[in-house]
Amino acid sequence: MASQPRRVLISGCSSGIGLELAVLLAQDPRQRYQVVATMRDLGKKESLEAAAGDTLGKTLSIAQLDVCSDESVANCLSRIEGQPVDVLGVMFNDVYAASKFALEGFFESLAIQLRQFNIFVSMVEPGPVATHFEGKLLAQVSMTEFPDTDPDTLGYFRDMYLPASRELFRSVGQSPRDVAQVIAKVIGSTRPPLRRQTNARYLALTVLKAVDPSGSLYVRTAHRLLFHWPHLLSLGLRCLACSCLPTRVRPE
Repeated sequence: MASQPRRVLISGCSSGIGLELAVLLAQDPRQRYQVVATMRDLGKKESLEAAAGDTLGKTLSIAQLDVCSDESVANCLSRIEGQPVDVLGVMFNDVYAASKFALEGFFESLAIQLRQFNIFVSMVEPGPVATHFEGKLLAQVSMTEFPDTDPDTLGYFRDMYLPASRELFRSVGQSPRDVAQVIAKVIGSTRPPLRRQTNARYLALTVLKAVDPSGSLYVRTAHRLLFHWPHLLSLGLRCLACSCLPTRVRPE
């Protein structure tokens, strides 16, 4: 007897990883998933509807959800039965990085507790992902005026940080579909891992952290590449972009 499809709730499905993952799961040949694809503004659902094709209304439904609103989350969940999987994320900067560190600690602790109830927690960790959002953000920031910022900081930001960011996404960025394929495999795993990175090309950064647990080696290397050796950083990124290197880390 065939098992019932798993209900999967995904946020941010108007574009990018959310859209790709929703469509990928909805088109699963074995029809293992009923996808609830959500977005904050339903006025932006046309791209999802076009990509979903015949799965719309069958294995994929669209709902409104603003993850920053408790009321919106409650209203959405009240209409959905089953166990949701939520994929959250925006991109950029120190505050963004801080939020991800918080999620790491929260879910790592939660994973231990929930294992007692046979619930598995997985964190899928992409590196740079080339999306329209990322492109628009970099373009917008590059044209923004920062009247209260001192000239040195503004110079570092515009002349070093932004060019390095563009090169990073251009050289080693994955497509949303690449990331969605890894997430789909994690969802389909009977014993999913706690942590799964999707891009093998940035594993060198994690190696630096593992070699020196104090973090000094990683900070010193990253600082020198960004502020003192930008040409070496650019060359290194181009080498990483070589087609002979693997682009993804796949779940076993």
